Amino acid sequence: MTTTTADPATDLTDYCDQLADAALAASRSLAASSGRQRNAALREIAVAIRAGRDELQKANALDLEAGRSSGLSPAMLDRLELTDARIESMAASVDRIADQPDPVGKVIEGRVLDNGIRLQKLRVPIGVVLIIYESRPNVTCDAAALCLKSGNATVLRGGKEALHSNRAIAACVRRGLESAGLDPAAVQLVNTTDRAAVGALLKMEGRIDLCIPRGGESLIRAVVEQAHIPVIKHYTGNCHVYIDAAADDQMAVDICVNAKTQRTGVCNAAETLLFHAEAASSGLLARVCEALAAEGVEIRGDAQTQAVFADAKTATDGDWAAEYLDKIVAVRVVDSLDQAAQHINHYGSKHTDAIVTSDLAAAEHFVQVVDTANAFVNCSTRFSDGGQYGLGAEIGISTDKLHARGPMGADDLTTTKWVAYGTGQTRG
Repeated sequence: MTTTTADPATDLTDYCDQLADAALAASRSLAASSGRQRNAALREIAVAIRAGRDELQKANALDLEAGRSSGLSPAMLDRLELTDARIESMAASVDRIADQPDPVGKVIEGRVLDNGIRLQKLRVPIGVVLIIYESRPNVTCDAAALCLKSGNATVLRGGKEALHSNRAIAACVRRGLESAGLDPAAVQLVNTTDRAAVGALLKMEGRIDLCIPRGGESLIRAVVEQAHIPVIKHYTGNCHVYIDAAADDQMAVDICVNAKTQRTGVCNAAETLLFHAEAASSGLLARVCEALAAEGVEIRGDAQTQAVFADAKTATDGDWAAEYLDKIVAVRVVDSLDQAAQHINHYGSKHTDAIVTSDLAAAEHFVQVVDTANAFVNCSTRFSDGGQYGLGAEIGISTDKLHARGPMGADDLTTTKWVAYGTGQTRG
């Protein structure tokens, strides 16, 4: 078992080296662990989180106080807060992950070759995963649990706004690992807010295998620019709802209001609504905008939207690409489904996009032509979530096209290995 003893305040390079070395050693011990051992650790982590509720909330109160003093927005403070319900949700998520089938060792395909060699393709851990994230402290718990389930060691670097909360959650995770007899270095929190630590860790080829950044677009682009290791990107959540000519009126109202207002500060909240011209002229656009305005949402629309909803402000080109994470929504009228798809493919972030329609052919066409990780028909974009998908939790929602796309669960934190079983065959 390797321990991290260097002080990041006095020797950052040595500290990061020790983090990576400890994670690499832990990843090798995890590779030899059984699914039963890892599940036992997950159960212990869930117990520690529930038992540590008061400790977690005291730490979280320090972060909330600092956030208010520094002017964090209400949406960001909401992401930061650890209520009783959210703490229980964290623990329940860990339990659900423990209940899932073990992804490690899963046979993806297998066959016997003509020469008698039995060949299998298996899922195996990636190794050491560096996760960089902002705001939501529950990510500390979700990331730790998913990496542990998939046999990976992880190095977690949360945002400075959640440092006290993240430390308290990491302490619960460490207690769970120790109770189950696993190396506590399998999950390590970077105990400094110095950005130089991120740069150092991103250059550790051979010790850290993968980076997954979660946060604003500027953070992710900075990670990509510095990284010497592979990065799976979770870019902005500029999510759309397209209301088709054949949309059910009440369904459209309900979905648009829910997608925008159920939680505004999250990446799967809708940021742009697109109305077919027939839906706009029928009064449905005005009805949706009125329902959103009643919830305190500011409407920014094109000329056709302003013509039917007088309170709409003028949308700029920047509004179509914006991830507001706030009670603001952009609204545009389009002439066809294909024009809606063109808008989404041009301005969208390939995260989550939905259509509201009673026309099955329109729904199928939308799913085919919209370039997105999550294409939804007649449901809110807020369902784009690992927990909602039955993954227990998610490590992030990848907007990349390679390795993984959409909500990433434990299976997506594995890679593959070919294994051949012979009886002495040699190649002539």
